[in-house]
Amino acid sequence: MLKQVRKQLEKGWKKGVGVSEAQAQAKADATGTAKRYSHSVIPGIAGGYYGDLRKEGIGLQTPVQLAGAVASRFLTDVGDDASRHLYWRYNHPMAIADKLAEQALGSKVYEYSGPQRAAIKLASIGVPVSASLGTFDITNLSELGRPKGFAQSYAEQGSEDRRQTGQVAPELIDRFVLGRQGRPLKFDTAREDIPDLTKQRYANYMNYLYNEKGPLGVGVIKGTMENLQGEPEVRIVGFPVGLQAAGALAGGAGAAGAALRTSKGLPKARNVVGLGAGGAVAGALAGKLMNRMIASTGQSDLPTTQEYGIT
Repeated sequence: MLKQVRKQLEKGWKKGVGVSEAQAQAKADATGTAKRYSHSVIPGIAGGYYGDLRKEGIGLQTPVQLAGAVASRFLTDVGDDASRHLYWRYNHPMAIADKLAEQALGSKVYEYSGPQRAAIKLASIGVPVSASLGTFDITNLSELGRPKGFAQSYAEQGSEDRRQTGQVAPELIDRFVLGRQGRPLKFDTAREDIPDLTKQRYANYMNYLYNEKGPLGVGVIKGTMENLQGEPEVRIVGFPVGLQAAGALAGGAGAAGAALRTSKGLPKARNVVGLGAGGAVAGALAGKLMNRMIASTGQSDLPTTQEYGIT
């Protein structure tokens, strides 16, 4: 009995190794180079591994062989850092937005020169989406783009008001290069930024931010219907994404992609830039309007500051 199980495991292991090597070779042949191929063991990002196994007769109907194939793939995944590599690559909403935008824009965008392609992507996705994420507030340049309700990362140690920074250069890098939002201010100071902020909303948000782990149980992705502003928010590996950012991405990538697909030839880059930027602005405005509608609906159900004895 044990000998038979071992033989089935070995058979599955060898089939799994063969499928992985065939996939890597096919990738290299398609690109003309030995391009890195993801050997992830996780279904959905495994590059068709489990589908190819089914073609080899390995699946749920052959559980022992499947276990052997999964074991071989898991070992390869760990050794190649395949799944972790994907996490490292897409550990910020902007990286995910860029990947989604690639699909919307299509291959035609690569017919432009590097600077033209960069202008299209920046106008359609990069600038409008990053400005809509909430990691910086473009209207608050006097405080280096500090978002409302959040502290400066490099405020003077022990300072009462953490809205002022003690180190300008690291603050700018933290916010505009690394895309970090900072920690929420204490309630009284945050309410100076957001006058309609209530203790209940603040407490709920702090619990969501620091205690909730999301559907996966590890905090990689989670969401709330009310952030400090009273608007819906999703956190992806700790970074905020709201309806305004989603609208900007959909509008910008959609408009630029449509311009590329519907044109018989290669349209002028400046035309695609204009259409993409216009679509992004329209999408961001639509998302912002939805945020305001949702926030105004939720605020009527929350206790007022007077009910908390705050004047």
